[in-house]
Amino acid sequence: MSSPAPVSPGPVPSPPRIHHPRSLAGPVVLIAIGCLFLAGTMGLLRWEPLGRLFAHYWPVLLILWGIIKLLEHLHAQRTGVRSAGIGAGGVFLLILLIGFGLAATQASRFNWEGLRNQIDIDDSDFPMFGHTYNFDDELQQAFPSGDLLRVVNDHGAVNVSASNDNQIHVAVHKRVSAESQEDAAKWNSQTKSQISVSGQTVTLDANTQGAGDHPVTSDLDVAVPRKSSVVISTRRGDVSVMGRDGDVDISSQKGDVSASDISGKVKLHLSDSSARISQIASDVSVDGRANDVSIEDVKGGAHLDGEFMESLKLAKIAGATTFKSSRTEMEFGRIDGTVDLDSGDLQANRVTGPVRVQTRSKDISLEGVSGDARVHDENGAVELHFSKLGSLEVDNRSGDIDLYLPEKASFQVDAHARNGEVHSDFSDLKVENNDDEGSASGGTGGGGPHLVVNNEHGSIELHKGSAVAEAPEPPSGSPHPPKPPAPPKVTEN
Repeated sequence: MSSPAPVSPGPVPSPPRIHHPRSLAGPVVLIAIGCLFLAGTMGLLRWEPLGRLFAHYWPVLLILWGIIKLLEHLHAQRTGVRSAGIGAGGVFLLILLIGFGLAATQASRFNWEGLRNQIDIDDSDFPMFGHTYNFDDELQQAFPSGDLLRVVNDHGAVNVSASNDNQIHVAVHKRVSAESQEDAAKWNSQTKSQISVSGQTVTLDANTQGAGDHPVTSDLDVAVPRKSSVVISTRRGDVSVMGRDGDVDISSQKGDVSASDISGKVKLHLSDSSARISQIASDVSVDGRANDVSIEDVKGGAHLDGEFMESLKLAKIAGATTFKSSRTEMEFGRIDGTVDLDSGDLQANRVTGPVRVQTRSKDISLEGVSGDARVHDENGAVELHFSKLGSLEVDNRSGDIDLYLPEKASFQVDAHARNGEVHSDFSDLKVENNDDEGSASGGTGGGGPHLVVNNEHGSIELHKGSAVAEAPEPPSGSPHPPKPPAPPKVTEN
């Protein structure tokens, strides 16, 4: 009996291919971002609010991503399949989204306005973010001469002059940055300058913030009766006030301030601003943080308190003058000449006491000093020329002291130079110099003012010198416009 023939096995079936579902989270997020940018390119959304929207709400995209992944995971559990992973592309997209989102958030919190003010960028400097459209307007109404004018301008210049009637006349020159004429016209209508009256105060508001964050600059030319006092507040823009019998009070955060031909008091509150003040019949006061300041031809006194980053010039101030900063304090009874102060030098001529100077790291040179004087310095040279001698006290360290005294003056002196020498042109004085100290004592002319001079690590020189000739008067003329501010220095006066 024959055996059955062997049967060859058929082909082995391949295992079923496992299908891995793809996640929809990445495409949905990309679609959402694309829709936002499409709205921006079609003009349905402006780029500025679109950027703010992304900076504040970009985590919503992460939440949307997470919700989609959660729904996909629940669906996979119900169907018994493996849930979709993120994948390399998804990881890369997440990294980009988080990186750009964090950067946008930090950028939105940065003080771009302060940076723009610091480097003096105007809205029209970057036309890529829009165009600049100009609009002009005029306002006019009755203004009794005894009322107070208050001007508020967030962004723009203010020029105040005297009117020929009992009216307030305002010419508005506005610049609006926008992507279209239609937007500019809308924002112009929302930022109309406004005049309001409350009691004896008339308020002129430039209303540059009326359109929200949209950049608007309004320059105001204002004419009011000369007898009126004015109070001006600006954040960014030059201020000029000319021809005023009342008081002037100006607060300026960024700009050049000019005031001239003022009969009342002048008060300036400055922040990163420069000032030029001239022809003032009363007192002048300046406080805050100033750059370049010039004050001249003042019939009253001058009082300055704050930080002065660049230079200070005082000229022809009839009343007492005081100056105080973190580094320097000065006081003069009267200034018939000039006082110039910068980061490394103090120079003055024709000043009347009491003169008081206390500073450091400055070379001091005072000429034509009359009356009492007290000078304290360190790390700088001191040179004093007297036309009329009063009592004197000088203290210095790490710098020489040179005193030029009237040849026929009578005085008593007590001078000591530690680690230095004392030299004198006056033979009546007793001068001694040894290895570690020099001194001079005694007097001339049988009495007179008492001079006390002390120095450490420097010499003391007592010279015979005649009175300093007076400098010629500067020619009279119309006041100059304020100088443009120089680049800020790191040193302070």
